[in-house]
Amino acid sequence: MLSKKSFLVFVLFLLKCCLSLSITLTKKTYIVHMDNSKMPMVFSNHFDWYFSKLNSILEHNNNNNNNNNNNNNKDRIIYTYQNAFHGLAAQLTENEASNLAQEDGVLGLFEEEIYNLHTTRSPMFLGLDKGEVIIDQGRAQAQARHHDVIVGVLDTGIWPESQSFNDTGLGPVPARWKGTCESGRGFDPARHCNRKIIGARLFYRGYEAASGKISGDLEYKSPRDGDGHGTHTAGTVAGSPVRGANLLGYAPGMARGMAPGARVAAYKVCWAGGCFSSDILSAVDRAVADGVDVLSVSLGGGVTSYFRDSLSVATFGAMVKGVFISCSAGNGGPDPVSLTNVAPWVATVGASTLDRNFPANVRVGNGKSVSGVSIYKGSMNLSPQKLYPLVFLGSNSTDPDPASLCLEGTLDRHTVQGKIVICDRGISPRVQKGQVVKEAGGVGMILSNTIANGEELVADCHLLPAVAVGEKEGKMIKDYALTASNPTATLSFQGTKLGVKPSPVVAAFSSRGPNILSLEILKPDMVAPGVNILAAWTGLAGPSGVPADHRKVKFNILSGTSMSCPHVSGVAALIKARHPRWSPAAIKSALMTTAYVNNNAQRALTDASTGSASSPYDHGAGHINPIRALDPGLVYDISPQEYFDFLCTQNPTPGQLRVFSKGTKMGCRKKVGSPGDLNYPALSIVFPENPNITTMTVHRTVMNVGQAVSSYHARVTPINGAKIFVEPNVMNFTRKYETMSYKVTVKTVLRQIEPEAGYLVWKDGVHRVRSPLVLTWLPPFPI
Repeated sequence: MLSKKSFLVFVLFLLKCCLSLSITLTKKTYIVHMDNSKMPMVFSNHFDWYFSKLNSILEHNNNNNNNNNNNNNKDRIIYTYQNAFHGLAAQLTENEASNLAQEDGVLGLFEEEIYNLHTTRSPMFLGLDKGEVIIDQGRAQAQARHHDVIVGVLDTGIWPESQSFNDTGLGPVPARWKGTCESGRGFDPARHCNRKIIGARLFYRGYEAASGKISGDLEYKSPRDGDGHGTHTAGTVAGSPVRGANLLGYAPGMARGMAPGARVAAYKVCWAGGCFSSDILSAVDRAVADGVDVLSVSLGGGVTSYFRDSLSVATFGAMVKGVFISCSAGNGGPDPVSLTNVAPWVATVGASTLDRNFPANVRVGNGKSVSGVSIYKGSMNLSPQKLYPLVFLGSNSTDPDPASLCLEGTLDRHTVQGKIVICDRGISPRVQKGQVVKEAGGVGMILSNTIANGEELVADCHLLPAVAVGEKEGKMIKDYALTASNPTATLSFQGTKLGVKPSPVVAAFSSRGPNILSLEILKPDMVAPGVNILAAWTGLAGPSGVPADHRKVKFNILSGTSMSCPHVSGVAALIKARHPRWSPAAIKSALMTTAYVNNNAQRALTDASTGSASSPYDHGAGHINPIRALDPGLVYDISPQEYFDFLCTQNPTPGQLRVFSKGTKMGCRKKVGSPGDLNYPALSIVFPENPNITTMTVHRTVMNVGQAVSSYHARVTPINGAKIFVEPNVMNFTRKYETMSYKVTVKTVLRQIEPEAGYLVWKDGVHRVRSPLVLTWLPPFPI
């Protein structure tokens, strides 16, 4: 008979075994990359081969090979991929995945990832309302009607009734288009697709495999957008002009996308529970087959490796097919090394401000006034002449607490009734804090930034009178509320203000470099408007996104690199319309080398998190300049093989390289050299740990896309710690599309602790082809 202690040990052992068995038998979604060149001749198609591989390793299959079991095994396959890359997504246990990974023909196998969304004035701010651009657009469309540009938007779907998607003035759908509109709840292709929305698909199998069936009562299981994010990004890319657009009277004017003549194909990949990689990859694969020219991807996940990131693999395949891909950099700033989507074949876009603001003021009882921002219009109006009781439920500590954060259930009605409440930013959504104040009986809110947010202000569509203020001003108001015997305040709202200086400013939330995977590839590539952007909105959700917000608006104002990404996607579409034969790399080069690095106050771009000058790790090549990008003078082109050569420098395994080559003839053409020799429009030169290496050289090749006969002269800004030589420093072109090469040699004078940055500019009297130049000295290895 077992003792009590032995019995408990036995029970714990059984529990451990059961838990281990449960984990082992739990199925997860895996992305499986296949080498289709290994398919035996006996199979007539890749799906049958994939299924044969899968069927051969499934557990408990040896004892039961009937047809029903085979059908059940086929249900394990969620997607197959054949355009952007080759492979499948399947539900597997850990043991099954481990066994499948050993099978011949399997190049790689990775567990499903969850990606997150990176959540008017910008066309005018970018100069797209100028007459010469309209003329250029008309000329481009007349010359290239056979090449209507199609932009694929991977997001939360689309709200087709929005005026931004009317097709007035557009010709027939391009004959080359192979896509379609899929039906579902609330979405009828016959009524909801037109000559503007020419494609609408949904991808949900990966999401349902991980999270269960989508509730038709809570979400549209169709291309229809109940969230609003996808409608906003699609409208920013290619929305048709809409006069009188505004949000509750704020930001009034004409709303239009960057490329109003482009067609839109919406690929719904994001649901209430997130965006799953198997769905995203299926959408990329399908979009390539459908025939998109540009892909706009305002979402991202973690950064681990070019080879382990399935989105990196899929976008490589799309680039090979000639598709330009624009991705959001992420909202992890101002922390360094916070970027997502860092592959060199995609455009990684950070966020900047416009010259438009929504000022609001806080006046406190001691006579001091503080400037902030707000978008508020409602019935709970405060009199600017009257002072209201003010309360802050936190302390002098710099660390916020649940009450100071105004989290649900933390505010006592007896304490806040009839008062303006100060709430710290963080944890919960900003507008939701105001709803908590409102439900507790408060009459207004002052939303204070913390140290983590600094002085950057983001305007929100609040549910009660509320003003957002910076960290320093917020601290002053909180100190007053904690020390005054009878603290009071009032709030006032100033509407919309244009011509704000300085602008643009790099947003504090915009993710920063360097690119941790390859210091030689400078990221982000560029910044574009991403703060307080007005664009189309869903007819289902309120503008704040808070469940209690039942207001219905046609346009909304959002901030994030999700908003900056479609600006670049749309401008890329304009360039593609004017230059149909340009490669994705040439388009990105045009955007980068024409970007500007000074604001409208004629000073260097600044960083909202510090107020000081920003660096290329913050703004990349600079802020996009669409007019100049249409005529860049020179471009740095990169072929798929050259990108593949770059991958060869990253110490890959043969299997990892085959994932990218997909059975093509691409291979490592030469001895592995420096990743810094990729023909990138930005130059990032890295000195190794060995202090004896004092000279580094990188090579570049440019193509003349300007005047046939032209002469370009090089100019390099001085950089601390080094001497820089460009050879040759004059390039004389005699014909259009001629290419010439040069090299940049950097000699260390004194190794620097921090990276140093400057610019290399080629000038011909008309064009300024600017490349950021960053020098990094790695810490010397110990002797």
